[in-house]
Amino acid sequence: MQDNHDETVNTPSTTCVWAVAESKAGTLTQCLGVGKEFHREPVVKLISRTRGLRKLFEPRLFRKREPRPELVISCGFRAEPAVLDIKAAYGGKPLTVHLQRPRIEGYDLVFVSRHDWVEELDRRPNFHPMVGVPHQITWARLAPLRDAARRRLSPDGRPIVAVFVGGSNGAYVYDDRTHQNIKGAIEQLEKQGWRIVVSVSRRSEDHTQQALSTLNSESIAVWDRRSENPYLDYMAAADAFVVAKDSITMPCEALATGKPVYILDLTPVEGPRLDKFERYHRDLHETLQLTRPFEGKIEPYSYEPLDETRRIASVIRSQLNRP
Repeated sequence: MQDNHDETVNTPSTTCVWAVAESKAGTLTQCLGVGKEFHREPVVKLISRTRGLRKLFEPRLFRKREPRPELVISCGFRAEPAVLDIKAAYGGKPLTVHLQRPRIEGYDLVFVSRHDWVEELDRRPNFHPMVGVPHQITWARLAPLRDAARRRLSPDGRPIVAVFVGGSNGAYVYDDRTHQNIKGAIEQLEKQGWRIVVSVSRRSEDHTQQALSTLNSESIAVWDRRSENPYLDYMAAADAFVVAKDSITMPCEALATGKPVYILDLTPVEGPRLDKFERYHRDLHETLQLTRPFEGKIEPYSYEPLDETRRIASVIRSQLNRP
């Protein structure tokens, strides 16, 4: 695989941008990823999950004397009423964007993941499909880190594969079978001459961390969750990725690099949540031909790096620029 990615980035303007989300990293990073296409530091407005009397003593989400935002980007159902309050408070002026199918009406633009798209949305001109979810990873952000990360993680110059795992989520469970599957994949790659860097996520359970930590060897590095998170260095250094099936975001982030992305099976939990994840992975693999299932080895293949964050921003920008 070549490293001649397009490193051109849009220079953020002075547009006042608010990112409105509950304090979950997964929803906030979507808003910030898109918001940073317009302003280097969007104003973050976190939705509290506090209930009862304690909620009365919390500071207001916003005050009308604050500079009016030109763009409000939200994600998660808890943000929806607040965003519409913001829009009303400023006379309907801010352009409001939601990165999920909303439960209530009133947004100017809505972006819905393809695996959640339904036919009725085809008739909604302000609704747009997107692949997976937006995020903050770009090749322009990773490229300056690559050389130093590769020297540190693979001093002998061997190819590096980054293995990213998550946690049980209602669609898949991290049981002994899943742990053995992940460990077996890593051991296969070690025998094939790869250096393997393994990162767990904030959702990973302790028993997953413990199972993977037994793999540490000269060719395998497993993040211990005590030192600084090496996720960006792992992404920058990787020549290929193996990503567990329980994440929507991590495959999208890996696909921003243009490197091969292989998806690792986990123990399934039957139900509608599993159906949603399986639709997502079928779309990435079969329809879009971006990922491949991991079946014991990694082979190079080419695709156009996925940059939904910038594409979403271009749709928003065209709406902002309308007279």
